[in-house]
Amino acid sequence: MKIVIAGGHGKIALRLTRLLVKRGDAVVGIVRDPRHVDDITRAGGEAVVLDLERATVDEVAATLVGADAAVFSAGSGNSATAERRDRMDRAAVVLVMDAAERAGVRRFLHVSSINVGCADDRGIGEGYAVYLRAKRAAEQHIFARDGLAWTVLRPGVLTDGRGEGTVELTVGDVVGPKVARFDQVAREDVAAVLGALLDRPDTAGRIYVVVGGETPIDQAIAH
Repeated sequence: MKIVIAGGHGKIALRLTRLLVKRGDAVVGIVRDPRHVDDITRAGGEAVVLDLERATVDEVAATLVGADAAVFSAGSGNSATAERRDRMDRAAVVLVMDAAERAGVRRFLHVSSINVGCADDRGIGEGYAVYLRAKRAAEQHIFARDGLAWTVLRPGVLTDGRGEGTVELTVGDVVGPKVARFDQVAREDVAAVLGALLDRPDTAGRIYVVVGGETPIDQAIAH
């Protein structure tokens, strides 16, 4: 398969790139900063320099031509302003979906957040709330796309610890949980779940919540 990853220099994306390349897939990582190209190359992928906050649909579609799937794993960063969170965590998702449809790519995976349903909670902090509202808005756009075979993955609190190859994977709903959860999951395991979801077209149209657990990933998805 050929997979295009938006946000190709992210910690999940680089792990996913290495995993996919190792199993024989071709990976294209979209990055904003030219200094990140070498990291994509070292991971085995091909880098395309494109700023998703300013790019046109045609520019993004050109990177998707011939791809079997697109993965959105970009993010605004911890210190982003509310305006940038909206541009990156919501509008860029819409942009990549529009581009995928234009390029004829139906499979679309989106990395969201376990707490997307808690965006309006008072106790979570305004910065985090703004981020979650942007993520929630992005999901609403995704759910309305009949032209895409989408899957949304909502990871728990991300860590850089070693992946165990085992997780707790549950099916989520459109609204999402109303109580914030802080269960952790290794980025390496999130990448492995994304790789497994790419192999399972029957997971299209579903929302999954993933945290650390004891079930092997393939088995967790099969159940």
